[in-house]
Amino acid sequence: MHDLRSDTVTRPTPEMRAAMAAAEVGDDVLGEDPTVRALEEQGAERLGKQAALFVPSGTMGNQICLGALTRPGDEIVAEAESHALYNEVGSAARLWGCQIRPVPGVRGAMPVEAVERALRGDDIHYPRTGLISIEQTHNYSGGSVVPLETVDALTALARRRGLPVHVDGARLFHAEVASGVPAARWVRDVELTSICLSKGLGAPVGSLVVGSAERIAVCRKLRKALGGGMRQAGVIAAAGLLALRDGTARLADDHARARALALELADLPGARIDPAAVQTNIVVLHVEREAHELQDAFARRGVLCLALDAGRLRFVLHRDVGDEAVHAVAAAARSELS
Repeated sequence: MHDLRSDTVTRPTPEMRAAMAAAEVGDDVLGEDPTVRALEEQGAERLGKQAALFVPSGTMGNQICLGALTRPGDEIVAEAESHALYNEVGSAARLWGCQIRPVPGVRGAMPVEAVERALRGDDIHYPRTGLISIEQTHNYSGGSVVPLETVDALTALARRRGLPVHVDGARLFHAEVASGVPAARWVRDVELTSICLSKGLGAPVGSLVVGSAERIAVCRKLRKALGGGMRQAGVIAAAGLLALRDGTARLADDHARARALALELADLPGARIDPAAVQTNIVVLHVEREAHELQDAFARRGVLCLALDAGRLRFVLHRDVGDEAVHAVAAAARSELS
């Protein structure tokens, strides 16, 4: 079975398992776990920020960022198919009393003019615009990289309007590898970002929230409030250290396989994809047949993928699938769509 549902399905490597078994640990809530501290310090250094916070998941990381940067009743401006809006069970509303104002993007990039129009004026009927949120890379747009000039223009707009910016950087290192622009440059002008260690980087658990020391102090308290304060968490942070150290070195292989897969899927009847638009490790195939039915049909042929909605199938390349998976997907697609 070839599992391309997500890059979260990777198993820890033998080196990770050995590091986890040997990890030096302490009580992280009390600030005494040396392995967690090392991971946080290295994560902050990698992104050019003062501090970082280890959290159990990307969703918790995003929500801690949103909670730290807003107040109840605020509106968060985010792309119309962003993870924070689509895939986090309404947590901005249920946790922080905030609503998300969706701005349709072009391959995940919100037009600056559209964002500026979405910012609320001073009117008694309006919520306060509290935050601009950017997703990098953009999942539902097929892992597309939001261009650096767009990020810079949005952060400049935010500064003019006195607003903070959050980057959902779950796959930020894919943007780094695809563009050649260091991860630290992508988030240079944002207040908080979250990066996922358990997606493309291949750790079994965890994300990092990264920002200034002052912001991270606020985030640490929110983590505790959400029940995310883990104790001897160095056991899993040890794998995160290896993911951060070694994980980006092989992401280009995933990108190359994703492009190869897109080429295999191009020109199939009843389906549509532009191989030239595949930038990182995600391939989204637009299909005329009901996507959930196709998802089940692919599974019967030994390929696991994910229906994003009724018309889109997603395939994610990662460390635990190789060239044989590309061939298996192509064969299944030809059988089901030809």
